[in-house]
Amino acid sequence: MTVSASTRVLTLLGDPVSHSASPEILNAAFAEAGVDGVYVAVRCGADDLVGFMRGLARAGGGGNITLPHKEKAASLVDVRSDSVRRTGACNTFWGDENGRVHGDNTDVDGFRRALNIFLEGSPKGIRVLLLGAGGAARAALLGLLDEGVGEVLLYNRTQERARAVARRIGGPTVRVVPVLRELEGEDFDLVVNATRLGLEPGDPSPLDFEKLHRAGAAMDLVYGREATSFVRAAEAAGIRSTDGLEMLVQQAAASFERWWGRPPSVDAMRAAIEERARV
Repeated sequence: MTVSASTRVLTLLGDPVSHSASPEILNAAFAEAGVDGVYVAVRCGADDLVGFMRGLARAGGGGNITLPHKEKAASLVDVRSDSVRRTGACNTFWGDENGRVHGDNTDVDGFRRALNIFLEGSPKGIRVLLLGAGGAARAALLGLLDEGVGEVLLYNRTQERARAVARRIGGPTVRVVPVLRELEGEDFDLVVNATRLGLEPGDPSPLDFEKLHRAGAAMDLVYGREATSFVRAAEAAGIRSTDGLEMLVQQAAASFERWWGRPPSVDAMRAAIEERARV
């Protein structure tokens, strides 16, 4: 890859970002597509977010937003996609020729694509337990509802935050669970972890699967170089599971489409993940 004064700069803005595989994935996609762009990760505090976003977008660049800034980013963009309006979270931004900053939530598309790949079929009508109420959970909830699931039970440590998410996005198919013990003996076709537990190696699993009567499958939106605590707990209970790497690839592919106006090579992006795992 040759970087010049005309190279378009795309960034990942968040805190932390040192664990992210996005630079490897997206730079591989840029190289395969032959576009003149470079993708870097920048640790960014909340007070610096507006400056980074507006400066990069108006300079012809853009990027992604990750924890903990997705909700704040939604309030900073000038042109919001339907997914941003419905979730109140933004993870992708770019500029236009009029200096406006556009925002989208490609986590929604990324989650839906990864979900269908994982389940090997439509999730329509299934019963889901969703853990978390942050930006990732909002995207997952919207994706689940758009896919036509039968029921979603939503749990978050802060009950009022979960209720706010349910009010904003949900409908009659979404129910907030105030305490985890209410889930004992319940049956779910799918359990989704959208909390940040698992980002650090010592994090516990957000759920004891043994307390459930049955879980058909488990999907973690967190990923790492090793299996997350949620994935390990699911596998120990004999539950088919996956981490967040496929969602990462799929949301990155959707972001690429927003920035460059055409789809990337998903195979090149997956190959970059495999290469990263070997290092």
